[in-house]
Parts: sequence; structure tokens; C-alpha cells
Amino acid sequence: MTDRPALRRRLRDQRRALPAPARIAAAEGLATQLFALPALPESGYVAGYWASDGEIGLHVFQMRLPAGLIYCLPVLHDEVLRFAPWRAGDPLVTNRYGIPEPDIEPASALDASAMALVVTPLVGFDARGHRLGMGGGWYDRSFEFRRVQAASPLLVGAAFALQQVEALDAADWDVPLDAICTESNTFHPPTAA
Repeated sequence: MTDRPALRRRLRDQRRALPAPARIAAAEGLATQLFALPALPESGYVAGYWASDGEIGLHVFQMRLPAGLIYCLPVLHDEVLRFAPWRAGDPLVTNRYGIPEPDIEPASALDASAMALVVTPLVGFDARGHRLGMGGGWYDRSFEFRRVQAASPLLVGAAFALQQVEALDAADWDVPLDAICTESNTFHPPTAA
């Protein structure tokens, strides 16, 4: 059994230690991998995140989105994530974790099921698609409906390649990802039989 808190600390320290030029190059590489996804939607809402705590940046991906895709950021609401369209320059507020989110009434934000694609930050992952998040369960609660029905959105994890570990145990509450993208590779987890 993996010591998740210790692994989480180690991987977060590693990603925070990356120098700025490596981060910039990684954001470019990640955008390339995301745009190469075979199931990338042509229109609809695309949820990203505000990179913090050393997370791999989505700014290059956001700036290059085709016209039919609307970029959204998560908004905390009643222990689940909702999503609000956001463009550079739109007002932001800081949530209880110190992360910027759109300055709107959370109840008016879009439900998770309205997204066509969701790119979620990862702390760690393995080649089988098992993942390690921050430990709060926000994405798992928000996309729990995906555990019982094959439905959109497409769920894609994003991380630096150095965040890959040999093996992680899947938790019972984990909502599986459809893909994991790093700056240099895309992993397509095997589908459950």
C-alpha cells in the first residue's frame, strides 16, 4: 500500500523545484499533447484549472483553443466543482484554498456534466491511469456520475512527466480518467471490461 501523503509531498516538492524555462517548455508540450487527443471536442465548454503549487500550466492550451471551445475555470460550490467561462482579464476572487476562480455567484456556474472536456491537475499518476490528486476529492465528487454511466465530459489528467510513478493503487472513489497528458506523452488507460 502506497503512503499517499508522503508520495504527495515528494511529488509536489519535485514539481515546485522545476526551473521557469522547464515550466514554459512543458506548457508548450502539454498543449501539443492535448490538441492531439483523438476525442478532442470541436465545440462546447472546456474546463481547465488555474495552475498553482507548481502544477503544469494550461495557459498555452487556453490561448490556442479553437473558436468553438469556451475555456472555463472551476468554482467551489457545496463540496463539488462548478465551472464558469473565463478569459484573461475577467475578474477573479481567491477561494478558501488560495486559488483564483471566476468572480461569479457559484450557484450560477455550469454543472460538471455541461463540460465537453475537463483537464484536471494531477500530483502523481501511473501508466495504467491511476492517479493521485491533492486529496480533497473535489474532482471525484464532481464527476461521480461518470462511474455509473459512460457520458461526457472527456476527463484528462495533466502532469509533468516527472510526476509518473511506477504504480498507484486506485481508491474506491476514484473516477477513472480517459487519458493522461504530460509535456511529452499521452497515456490512454486500459478500459475496464
